[in-house]
Amino acid sequence: MKRPYLLALLVFLVGCATLAREDLGALFGPANPARFDTPHAEAGQVSFRSEVLPVLEQRCVVCHACYDAACQLKLGSFEGISRGASKDNVYDAARLFEANPTRLFIDADQPSAWRKKGFHPVLNEFPATPAAELQASLLARALDLKERHPLTPNEPAPDSLDFSLNRPNQCPSIEEYSAFERKNPLMGMPFGMPAINSAESSLLRRWLQQGAPYEGSRPLATSVTDEIRKWERFFNGSSLREQLVSRYIYEHLFLANLYFEGEPELRYFRLIRSTTPSGQPAREIASRRPFDDPGKAPFYYRLLPVEESIVAKSHMPYALSARRMTRWQELFFTPDYQVTSLPSYAPEIAANPFRAFAELPVKARYRFMLDEAEFTVMGFIKGPVCRGQTALNVINDHFWVFFQDPETLTSSDAEFLSLESRNLTLPAAEESNSLVLTPLIRYSRQEERYLEAKSAYLEKRFTRPEEVSLDLLWNGDGQNANAALTIYRHFDSATVMKGLAGQTPKTAWVLSYSLLERIHYLLTAGYDVFGNLGHQVNTRLYMDFLRMEGEFNFIALLPQAERIGVRDYWYRDASRNVKDHVYGKYAHYNRESGIRLSGKEPPAQEVMGMLAERLRPILEQQHSLASLADNRLRRELETLASVRGATLSWLPEASFLRIEEPGRAPLTFTLLRNTAHRNITMLLREDKAVVPAEYGLDVLQGIATAYPNAFYRLQRKELAEFTQRIARLGSKADYRELMERFGVRRTSPDFWAMSDAINADYRRQEPIEAGILDLNRFENR
Repeated sequence: MKRPYLLALLVFLVGCATLAREDLGALFGPANPARFDTPHAEAGQVSFRSEVLPVLEQRCVVCHACYDAACQLKLGSFEGISRGASKDNVYDAARLFEANPTRLFIDADQPSAWRKKGFHPVLNEFPATPAAELQASLLARALDLKERHPLTPNEPAPDSLDFSLNRPNQCPSIEEYSAFERKNPLMGMPFGMPAINSAESSLLRRWLQQGAPYEGSRPLATSVTDEIRKWERFFNGSSLREQLVSRYIYEHLFLANLYFEGEPELRYFRLIRSTTPSGQPAREIASRRPFDDPGKAPFYYRLLPVEESIVAKSHMPYALSARRMTRWQELFFTPDYQVTSLPSYAPEIAANPFRAFAELPVKARYRFMLDEAEFTVMGFIKGPVCRGQTALNVINDHFWVFFQDPETLTSSDAEFLSLESRNLTLPAAEESNSLVLTPLIRYSRQEERYLEAKSAYLEKRFTRPEEVSLDLLWNGDGQNANAALTIYRHFDSATVMKGLAGQTPKTAWVLSYSLLERIHYLLTAGYDVFGNLGHQVNTRLYMDFLRMEGEFNFIALLPQAERIGVRDYWYRDASRNVKDHVYGKYAHYNRESGIRLSGKEPPAQEVMGMLAERLRPILEQQHSLASLADNRLRRELETLASVRGATLSWLPEASFLRIEEPGRAPLTFTLLRNTAHRNITMLLREDKAVVPAEYGLDVLQGIATAYPNAFYRLQRKELAEFTQRIARLGSKADYRELMERFGVRRTSPDFWAMSDAINADYRRQEPIEAGILDLNRFENR
C-alpha cells in the first residue's frame, strides 16, 4: 500500500475515534475539574456517610478497593469517588520504568490535581443541571446500563465477559461511554453480577441529582483527640534514642490500621510522616517507601484518620493502649544502651535494617515484631506485593510458621548479624528502577556466603544434641497466641491466621529475627508496587532465598539422618543448586539433633505434631472444627475435609459453605483447596509442577479468606450429599451439577443476599479483624 493511502487510512481511523467521543461540553457547557475540590452538603439532602456509603460498600467496594480496584476507581470514600478512574494499571509486570505513584490521600489531595495525573471523573463535572448530573455521570450511566441489560439469572455469565484477574482494563471516560455501551451492553455495574435493587438505585440517583453532596468525615470524640496527642508526643521525642525507636516503629507500622483499645467508637488511624507538627493540619510526606529520605526540613510523626471503607484484603488492625505504651517502654527504653547517631536515609543504609538499626538491641527489635507476629507476617500477605500469581508462587499452598525463642538470642548472635549485615542487602537498595538479573546474581552470591557463615556459626554454637530441642522455639511466653501461624495461598491471593489451622501440612518454616526482619523489608517496607519489572522480579526471586532459609531452620531440628530425605521430598525434581540452599552445600548443620522421633509418622509431620502439642495451651482455635459444639456436624465436616486427590482440582481454591437448619442460625465455613506441588521453584508455568493426586481440602470454621471464589448453600441434611458430589467430581459437567444443586452463582437473584449475610457473619464474629470481602476472584461456572 502506498504512503498516501496509509495517510488517508490513518486520518479516517483518527476521525472514527473522534466520532466515538461525545461532545458533552457542547451539550452542557464547559467542564469544571475543580467542582468537587470543596465538597458541599445542605440540610435535607441525601447523606453520603449514613445512606450512600453503606450501599457502595455492599455493592461496589467489594470490587473497587485497594490497588487492584478496577480502573483505580476506589469507591470506599468520597475522596476516591471524586478522584475518579484511570486507564493506567497499578499492577504491570512488564513495566520497564517505575511509574508515578497514584495513592489515594497521599499523592494528590484534590480532584483537580488528580485530573492532571490522568484520572477522569465519574461524577458530573459539567454545569449542574438535572440532566447533566445523570447523563454526565459514569456512575449513573453504569448503573443504568446494567438495569437495561441484566444477565440471565442462575446461568453462568456469557463467555464474552472476562472475569480473569489480569483482564484488560475497560475504563471509558464519560465522553467515550455511549460508544462503550453500544459495544459492551453487558458491562453495566455491578460487573457480571445482579443489578442493585430499586431502592438502592433510587437512593444513588437522588444523591447524584443533588450534586453528590458530602458532609465531610466524622468528627473525632474528645477522648480520641486526647489519645492522638498523647501518642504523637511519644512518637516525636527529641532524644536520639527516641528518634531512632520511632523510626523503627514507623517503618513497621506504616501499613497498620491503628485503633485505640477501649474507645466506644472504633476508628482507625494511619501513622504518617508530616511536615507539620501536632496541632496543625497534617501534610503527609509522599515517599515511595517508609524509609525514603523525608527531606532536610523537620518532620513529625502524626496519626491521621482512615477515611476509606475497611476491606479485608488490606485491613491490618493494630491496637494502641496503655499496655502497649508500657511494653514499648520496657523493650526500648529500659535496657542500658546508647544511641550515638542517627542512621542515614541513603538507600544502601535505609533499606538494610541490620545497618540502620544496629544501635537498637536485637532482642528488643525481635520482641517488638513477635508480640504481634501475625500482624508482622500479614504485611507480606496483605501488603501490595500479595496480588498476583507470580508474586505468590514463591510459597506453598499451606504451611505452618514457628519462631525462634527470643530468649535464646545471645550477644554472639547480635555480633554475627553485625558482621554479616553487608551480606543481607535487599533489593530495595536498588530502589524502583532495577536491572532484571545483574542484582540478583550479586544477591545470590551474598546469600550463599551468608548461609555458609550461618552454618559454620550454628555448628560452633550448638555442639551437643541436647542443645537442639523444641525449647529453641518460642512458646508465646505461655500466653501469646502469635507463637504459631498458618499461611494459606490461594493461587494469586493468600491468608495468614493465628494457630495451626487445617490438617498437618507438608512444609513448615522457623523464622529467626534476621529472617523475619528481612521478609518485612523485602516484601512490605521495601516493595514498591509502582516499581519496574526488574524490581518486581528481583523481589520475587529473592524471596526464594528467604523461604528456603525458613525451611532450613525447620529441617535442622530433625534427626540428621532424616534431613536430606525431607529436603528431597519438599523439592522433588528441583536442581541440586536449589536443594543446596535448603540443606546441603550452602545451608547445613552437621550436628545431631536432640529431638527423638518414634517413626510412626513422616519425620517432618511428627515434629510438627510435637510442636502442636507443646503449643496447645496457647493455640488459637477459632477456625478449628475441634471446637464445634455439635459433634455430629463436626464429624460430617471432617469427612468432607478428608476428600483428597484429583477430584479437588475441579473445586475452587477458596469458597464459603453456608449450612442452614430450621430453628438454628446458619453457620458459615471456609473451604480451602490446597494445591500440591513437586516443588515451588518455577517463576512461570507452575502448572507443570502440580501433583493433583496430593491435593487436599481444609474445612475451617468462620471466615478464613478475604477472596471467596464461590458460595455454596445447603440444608444440614444435605451435607452428606454435598460431600459425596465433591468426592466424585471428574468433569466440567460434574461441577456444573454441583453448582446447580448447591451453588449461588454470581448471576443468582440471591447473590447479594448471600454476600450480605456472609459479610454480616464476619463482622459479628470478628468485629475488629473483619473487613469487606473481595469479590474480584468470584468464579463464573
